[in-house]
Amino acid sequence: MSKQIGLLRSVVTVAAAVAFIVTWSSGFIIPAYATVDVSPLTLLVWRFVPLAVLLLAVLRLSDAAKGLNIRDVRTQATIGLFAQFGYCVAVYGAVAAGIATGTVALIDAVQPLVVAVLVGPVLGPRVRGAQWAGLVIGAVGVLLVVRSQFGSSEAPAMAYLLPAVAMVCLIVGTLLQRKSAVKSGVLLTLTIHVTVSAVLLLVIAVVTGTLLPPASASFWLAVALTAVFPTLAAYGLYWWLLRRVGITALQALLFLIAPATSLAGSILLGEPMTVVTVAGFILCGIGVAVVLTSEARSPETTASSARKRDVAVREAR
Repeated sequence: MSKQIGLLRSVVTVAAAVAFIVTWSSGFIIPAYATVDVSPLTLLVWRFVPLAVLLLAVLRLSDAAKGLNIRDVRTQATIGLFAQFGYCVAVYGAVAAGIATGTVALIDAVQPLVVAVLVGPVLGPRVRGAQWAGLVIGAVGVLLVVRSQFGSSEAPAMAYLLPAVAMVCLIVGTLLQRKSAVKSGVLLTLTIHVTVSAVLLLVIAVVTGTLLPPASASFWLAVALTAVFPTLAAYGLYWWLLRRVGITALQALLFLIAPATSLAGSILLGEPMTVVTVAGFILCGIGVAVVLTSEARSPETTASSARKRDVAVREAR
């Protein structure tokens, strides 16, 4: 029985990881289409405001907010300010400026190396040599994947700071979440993050005159797609996987975002795909495998797995 439970857990984790990669990548591709004739702020505000209303309604009807206090709300609001509002505004701005989606994803994918440097001093766990090796291999793979895209964009040089800002925002949000003692569920976490983003975007859109949406069906289709996939699915899976597999393994999975985005960009947007790109895909896969294998074999993970296995066996009896 315990083997079956362990196998099911592994299958669920792998399926969630694949879904996370696909849905997070869609957050780069959809804005590339939707922000051609529309301000990225307009798309963002209509992506978040209706979703915030829906999530607040669901939260009210459920018990997910039971025991919530002001300190928890303040903590999650701060995390959402960085991990969702800051990240999304910077990514949409970069894509709207004309930077290739793979290039945005590349700069975004550098964050695992930064997190690997910070995870020890900030959170305590030691990043082992094998994990460093995997992260470096993955970084080289990401560089190869989008190498041909540098210089192919007419975006101004300053626009390349926007993906870097997005990367920093997500790093800060992730580290704050891991360092925080607040252990709210995914629904509550997502609701607070989306609501904070919606309020800020609404204020900015009103001030800048970008609130009114176009009447085109394609715009509302993009709104629906971005609400469901990059927001509900991708961010929900991000926080779920953060607790499920740990910060180092999750950051390693982020290496696959750039190859997935480049592949989608090649098919849907005509962005370059070469032998070098394929070589980068392979290196990314190797890097992720090294980090995940090292994570699974770590003493901390082994002890945690043993405790969970014991609990599962007792429950099965």
